Amino acid sequence: MPNLRLKKKENLSSFRKIAIGTWRTAYDPSVYGQLRLRADAMLAYIEEFRRRTGKKLTISHVMAKATALTLKEMPDANAILRFNRIYLREDIGVFFQVAMEDQETGEIDLSGATVFDAHTKSLEEIYDDFNSKVQKVKAGKDKELEGTRSTFKAIPFFMLNWILETLSTLLYTLNLDLRAFGVPRDAFGSAMVTNVGSLGLEEAYVPLVPYSRVPLLLAVGAVRDEAVIDEDSGDVVKGRVLRVFATFDHRVLDGMHAAKMAKIVKAIFKDPEGTLGPLPPARTGA
Repeated sequence: MPNLRLKKKENLSSFRKIAIGTWRTAYDPSVYGQLRLRADAMLAYIEEFRRRTGKKLTISHVMAKATALTLKEMPDANAILRFNRIYLREDIGVFFQVAMEDQETGEIDLSGATVFDAHTKSLEEIYDDFNSKVQKVKAGKDKELEGTRSTFKAIPFFMLNWILETLSTLLYTLNLDLRAFGVPRDAFGSAMVTNVGSLGLEEAYVPLVPYSRVPLLLAVGAVRDEAVIDEDSGDVVKGRVLRVFATFDHRVLDGMHAAKMAKIVKAIFKDPEGTLGPLPPARTGA
């Protein structure tokens, strides 16, 4: 079994070929964008979900499904670049960065958990899957991840760049499954999401991670009150607003992709129950 299930994208536009030829690595083709979302309906949906189930659903759980649904609707965005060709992923994975404390040094470390096929799962399933993985990561019980972290701690600094580039070549260019050597399969998924709002930050742009080959990164800011225009009355009212900050690889994605994906995400936040699924029935004691 390969590391990723892929199929080659045919009939690339002339611009896409020029973009691939222009930027040799993910160090320089970053494009940044900001999406402003009305969050009132989504926050009410989350609050009612919590009341009915007793589970503390968050914006991060919602973004897992919203991102996966967007990639499902925009398969060209669910892609990876290898051999100067774009390959479309057959699986959808959303990677979330997780802040944790190194048990040996006490230093704050960043790790992550990937939720696969969130577009086919209910929010309860996503909640359970996501929380289970995050708890394992924070408790140091993810054997593959801990093995990888231990290995990298032992690597001399002068070899770090070479090791990362070699791993990236083996995993993504050659598409090899290296689980037998302790390397997780498809560790970073299709897109990366980090909730900087949980840290109290309203804005942040995150850099592309070259060795991961992920072409889309999203930073979710904190919700804040702002003056907004009521769609029905046209009056200026107070509303809850959330901003999502995107970084994407211009060799794979462009403004047209971003505009279509933004439209999908806006529709999800405007009508959560219609797009994410009906709220679950209330549980006894919830």
